[in-house]
Amino acid sequence: MEVEGEVGKVPRHSCLKLHPQGQTDPIFVKATWHDSHFDLLITDGLRSWVCRGTEEEVRERAAQWDQPVSDYIHLSERYFGFQHPDSLYRFCDGTCVFIQRLHIFSLFSLTLQLSWTFEEGGIKLEWRWKCRPSPDCKKTTAEVLDFLMDANIKLSEEVVSKTKSFERLKEEAEKCLAQSERFRREKVEFEDAIYAKKAKLRELQDKLAKEEVAEKPEEEDDKSTEETEELDEEISDEEMTEYNVGSSKEVSRVEGGCKKRTRGSCEDF
Repeated sequence: MEVEGEVGKVPRHSCLKLHPQGQTDPIFVKATWHDSHFDLLITDGLRSWVCRGTEEEVRERAAQWDQPVSDYIHLSERYFGFQHPDSLYRFCDGTCVFIQRLHIFSLFSLTLQLSWTFEEGGIKLEWRWKCRPSPDCKKTTAEVLDFLMDANIKLSEEVVSKTKSFERLKEEAEKCLAQSERFRREKVEFEDAIYAKKAKLRELQDKLAKEEVAEKPEEEDDKSTEETEELDEEISDEEMTEYNVGSSKEVSRVEGGCKKRTRGSCEDF
């Protein structure tokens, strides 16, 4: 629905199942909200009413509450979004008469008032608008029911879509969990293999260290034996050299003595 001055703007719709005070049966209030005015269609299933909040009237009501028009519209929209438990809703006026018969209430009046209360700044205020009988009750009731049916269909489609999305997310989550579990097992297997290799390497290192410790004394014994043999050979060589030198000196001394004795003997002769 488009009006002059608001071309291109999409109106907002809401429908409230309302239980007014003093009434047993609920009424349905379909609202169409614009930035500066609104329209209400009301039905109890048998009768219907309409309420037109024109721009001029809305501006006047907003001025009485010292509110901008936008705040007045948003406040009204909020209280017709759902029935607030702390608010008193009425659909009646001073001329309406209730007749109770077999616990069923019937309402007779031409023009009714739809109202609800709220508090602002510690002051209790009442939102009140007159609702006139619809010129075509069947059409108004059908429009409200059509809106409810369309909303129910959209809600059902949304539920189906959300359910499918949930199932897809659930499936993806299960796949992720399975993949995570597989990664966890592979990680454990990899760590076990690494630890086994480390243990084997440590075992080989210990074995090699033991073999080196066992071979070291034998090498030291062989080295000591070789050093002893070399020392014995050196000592033998030294002794032999000393012996040879001593023998040469002794021979020379003896020969020298013989020569002296021989010369003396020659002289004696």
